[in-house]
Amino acid sequence: MSSEIENLIPHRTPFLFVDKITSFTSETIVGLKTFDKEDNWLKGSFPEFNFVPGTILIESMAQCGGAGVKLLGITDGIFGLVSIEDAEFFAAAKFTDQIKFVIQNVRLSEKIIKQSGTAYVGDVKILKATWMCVKI
Repeated sequence: MSSEIENLIPHRTPFLFVDKITSFTSETIVGLKTFDKEDNWLKGSFPEFNFVPGTILIESMAQCGGAGVKLLGITDGIFGLVSIEDAEFFAAAKFTDQIKFVIQNVRLSEKIIKQSGTAYVGDVKILKATWMCVKI
């Protein structure tokens, strides 16, 4: 699965945080990520709690949004995360949890991608954020 995502975005292991895009439209992108034993190096942030670090969840959500935009064929080139407008954490994601990202495309252009998204573990909302990426 990661080879499919690697064809869409420049990130590579160990900094590739999207497993699969399950759906994509010009309005909404949905993707999945499960952090597993190969991601043990991330456990240093909260080793006693087994939590995936929040900054990694935001990066994962942005990567998911970027991969979905590439699938749409609306933008071309490499985009980099330049701002996080807001982020709210509601619950933790643990390693081995499957995380679902539901991304809303706010603005898509040749030079700017603005998205907002919500992350879920099961039916539990764990994170909501808005961010912007620009063409590098």
